[in-house]
Formats: sequence, C-alpha cells, structure tokens
Amino acid sequence: MAVAFRNVTKVFPDGTVALDGFNLDFETGEFVVLLGPSGSGKTTACRILAGLEPATSGRIEVGGRDITDLPPRERGMSMVFQNYALYAHKSVYDNIAYPLRVRGVPKQRIEGRVRDTARLLQIDELMGRRPGQLSGGQAQRVAVARALVWQPEICLMDEPLSNLDAILRLQTRTELKRLHAELKTTFVFVTHDQEEAMTLGNRIAVLKDGRLVQFDTPREIYHRPASRFVAEFIGRPAMNIIEGSVAGGVFRAEGLDLAVPDRSDGTAALGIRPEHILLHRSPRDGMQPFHLDVKELVEPDILLFLSSGPLSLVVRSKADLANLDDGAEVYLELPRDRLHFFDAETGLRRP
Repeated sequence: MAVAFRNVTKVFPDGTVALDGFNLDFETGEFVVLLGPSGSGKTTACRILAGLEPATSGRIEVGGRDITDLPPRERGMSMVFQNYALYAHKSVYDNIAYPLRVRGVPKQRIEGRVRDTARLLQIDELMGRRPGQLSGGQAQRVAVARALVWQPEICLMDEPLSNLDAILRLQTRTELKRLHAELKTTFVFVTHDQEEAMTLGNRIAVLKDGRLVQFDTPREIYHRPASRFVAEFIGRPAMNIIEGSVAGGVFRAEGLDLAVPDRSDGTAALGIRPEHILLHRSPRDGMQPFHLDVKELVEPDILLFLSSGPLSLVVRSKADLANLDDGAEVYLELPRDRLHFFDAETGLRRP
C-alpha cells in the first residue's frame, strides 16, 4: 500500500507558498524522513498528510484511496509533536490510554495494550508519574507510546527530538530505529538535522522551497547528490564546491587546473567531499600546492582549511597531522572517481 502526494500545493493567506507542486510516493512500512532547511515545506507536508492542514490544491492518496478531504480521525494516522503535547494533569498511564478511550476500546483491553506499549518503549516504571515529573527523554517516549498504542497505519513525527540534549537525541534515535524494526509501522519523520535523517531513514526526501529535490537512500543521497543544493546541505563539513569551466577534458578554476573524466565543455561547478581529498606532504605530478590556514581537531578526525590563491578547500583526515603548522605547504590530490559536477545555471547534477 503506497502513500502519495499528488501535485500538492499549499499557499497560506499571507501569500507564502509552503508547498509548490509537491510530489512524493513511498510504500507503507518504510521509515521516511522529510529533510530540509527552515521554510522548505517539510512540516507543512507532514501536517497536510495528517489532515491538520488543508492543501490549496492537489491530493493525498493512501493505498490508491483519495484521503485529501478526510478528517484527521479517519486517516488512521497518529502524530508526535515537537513539544510532545502531553496532558499535564494526567498520569503517564492515562496519557497513553487516552487514544484508546476516545476510540471506545473496551476497558479490559486498554490496560493490556498500554502495558505492552510502555514495556516496548521501556517506560513501564513511569506509569504513575505526571508529565512534570519526567525528563525530556522520558516525556518524548511517552508521546511516542501514546501515538503508537492504538496501532495506527502511519505514525508522523514532527521534529520530536529537537528539545533533547545531544546524548538523549542519540539514545532516542537508536530507540526509534529499533521500534520501527519491531513494529513495521510506517514512520514519517520531519527534521532539519541531516544527522538524524541519515541515521534514521530508509529513504530521505530532501525538500527545498516547497519542492522535492531528491528522494533516495541515505547512501545514494550522500554519494550521488542530485543537485548542488543537496551536495552542500548533506555532509559536515559541506562538500567543497569550486566554480569553473570544462574545456578539452580539463576543469579550470582560478587557482586550479584539473584533468577530469570526459565531460561536455562549458561552465560547471565541481564538488568533492572533504574526506575524499588526499593530502600529501611532498609534491607529485599534477598536484598543486596549498597552504594551511587553520587546523581543527575533531576527534578522531582533523579538519584542515587550506588555500591556494583565491581557492579555499576543506580536507577531513584521520592521519596524524599534529606536526603540521599553520602556513605549511601541502599538496592535494582530487581523485577523479570522487568528483561531482553540477550545472552552473540549474545546479542539477551533470551526467
């Protein structure tokens, strides 16, 4: 059973276009991440799927059925919000049980379902507490339990980890991944954090200005970005991008001449990830000298900020470069099989 956005557009009353002909198809049972910067339309897409926001045009389908005009209660979806939205006056048990009660589930079945879900999320010892007595990580797990207890077809999560500290975010990511593997429920997860997206999603939908720019596995998005935007948005540090032109099998930019695989002539942007650049301490054929401007230790790696005239590059290395001083001259090798080329005008990946 597939979930599909069909040419969905959302224009708010003030004229803001949040989604612009948005199209996306994925199968139920997937862990899909909607990723993009602020204002890209990812939260709007999630809310339209949930029925919390009407689309201006287009339609939403689940299993081939048009659900565009269905109210939220009839969509078989639950949602976890950024602020968790727990009932402060209710116990953890009652917060989790609430969706079952409003759906008229018999009392004798409610307790078993609540206990089983709490055990799955490892919060069964918290059932008598109130939300005010919980840590951020505990509150987040209660919110997920409440969303899953009634066994929805699809669970939507709108930046649910953004209020957690770094350690809790890591722990909770692991829990969500385990939970998805056990339940096989469809998860749609909204985030602006590329690390969350890369570690959680089976597939990632990257959005920009209300449009889908790439939908693929984390590995494919990282190693074959569909556009310059994706290349620069994914990766820490970002992919190095060099503006230049190709002529006669040579890419030329100010401060760089590089023989490249067969390419059509014309202006282009060359990209290479910092960890794919090879650094040498002595000159070799075809390599240009660079000077070290700044060195940053990010254990277990080291980041080198290098320049050659107007050209600046970042190199990420695991080598022991402790004795490399600022201003030192080094030589860089840009492997041909690690190069990416993007159209200078459209920003799209060149074949």
